[in-house]
Amino acid sequence: MIQPIKRGARGSAVEDVQKRLLMLGYELGPTGVDGVFLGATWEAVRGFQSEHGLSEDGAVGPETWAALVDATFRLGDRLLYLRFPYFHGQDVRVLQGALNALGFSCGQPDGIFGAFTERAVREFQSNVAQAGDGIVGGETVRAVNRLHHVWHDKDPSAPVALKVAAARAADVLARIPVALCGTDDAGRMIAERIANLALATEPTARVAVCDAEDSGSSVALHLGTGVAPESPGPLPRLVVESVEDNTLEPRLLTALSAVPGCREVIVEVDPGLLGDDAAEQRVAVRMLDALCAALPQQEDVW
Repeated sequence: MIQPIKRGARGSAVEDVQKRLLMLGYELGPTGVDGVFLGATWEAVRGFQSEHGLSEDGAVGPETWAALVDATFRLGDRLLYLRFPYFHGQDVRVLQGALNALGFSCGQPDGIFGAFTERAVREFQSNVAQAGDGIVGGETVRAVNRLHHVWHDKDPSAPVALKVAAARAADVLARIPVALCGTDDAGRMIAERIANLALATEPTARVAVCDAEDSGSSVALHLGTGVAPESPGPLPRLVVESVEDNTLEPRLLTALSAVPGCREVIVEVDPGLLGDDAAEQRVAVRMLDALCAALPQQEDVW
């Protein structure tokens, strides 16, 4: 949306606004969705603005439009996962309330898919025999909806004693500089996802994407689908063939410890694990988990 939609406007953009207002329960009068921004539509927009702390000018500008879009997301409309900037909207708020009521604490429902929400999703997935990847796709949405009778009309902030323990090893991410070096296009994409995930988990994370080894980093991972980086000698290699492999963490730790004084590892990802948004995010989730598990808890070890 470039220009604000104001009183008297007509057209498909007005119809879109009207449809969203109807979804939210606002009364548009006998004409309903007619593409004309007058009367009941203008009053409904002002009512929406009032309820959401926006300027009550009756015009649908960028702020009001963004709030309308957020408010009309339904759980299952889009794939949700931890990223930076965070996903936000009514679908996230509903998910958080459902998880809290079901016993998977993710904090006060604020409509923001942050690290605590992702952790709660993973715990829920494990509990319902799904892969605990923190990605809310169709399978996870169906599992939540199957339990609708359990969480519907329950206190969305329950349980009362919400856990605020740090997700993953946030302190390690903040202390130890890590360089993620993509050796090909797929590797750079995975590196960017890992970095975004690390920043979403811990805003002060010292994880950076680079094209070559960063001499200022304690650890460097060279990520790709088979292209080895140039180096003065052979580097330890970690082959990722499955995101369900429980040996990923110890194998990364072994690789980081393989060569004295060397904290570089080639991470070769099977191309079969890539190809869609959910699969690529799942690889990034597992790699960040493996990295956090493999990094020592005491800085002086390095």
